[in-house]
Amino acid sequence: MSIKKQIPNLFTLGNLFCGILASIAALSNNFVEASIFVGIGLFLDFFDGAAARLLNVSGELGKQLDSLADMVTFGVVPGLVLYKLIMLNSDNEYLPYIGLWVTLFSAMRLAKFNIDTRQTDSFIGLPTPANTMLIVSLPLILAYSDAEWIRSIIQNPYVLIGLSIISGLLLIAEMPLLSLKFKSLKWKGNEFRFILILGSAILIALLFFIAIPFIILLYLILSLIYNRTVSI
Repeated sequence: MSIKKQIPNLFTLGNLFCGILASIAALSNNFVEASIFVGIGLFLDFFDGAAARLLNVSGELGKQLDSLADMVTFGVVPGLVLYKLIMLNSDNEYLPYIGLWVTLFSAMRLAKFNIDTRQTDSFIGLPTPANTMLIVSLPLILAYSDAEWIRSIIQNPYVLIGLSIISGLLLIAEMPLLSLKFKSLKWKGNEFRFILILGSAILIALLFFIAIPFIILLYLILSLIYNRTVSI
């Protein structure tokens, strides 16, 4: 077995390991630690594909391993975070389980991605990493924001339940969304991608962790405008 072919898989296994550690942290209410592991997992998830392209190695094993790793880091973890957040802010013993809706729909999203030949230059439905970053940003905002109105929204169990349901449906929605895959660095043809990157940088500079939900919203809005522009 060629060592060269296994290099991308090592990045993927690193992503999986981060997902496992994030799951343990989330179950222990260590949400900041969980978000750090998710962030590292996201980084590794990006570089396993980059390494495969750079080394010109690919195979069915790598694709399947990538999906399994993503299911943990970007499927199990966000469900557990929502489960624990709802549990901490509700006296109802059954409501927290609604948070796991995201995990179920993440599995459907990843399975659809594996067999959907349309998702080469764009995504169909919200990508699981984007959805996960949205969800893990909530406890970070609680930890580092002093704005009571924001905290009261995030700590409302019915807001969290609504987020679980809506984000789960967005994962499998038949809605084309922008991909950040650049075929060139020219402005023409990449206008919406550059606007998203610039807008995200400005939001992060101004709002820090609070920027993440707004970045996801910006991403959805730009994708909808892009789709309307292309179809006209």
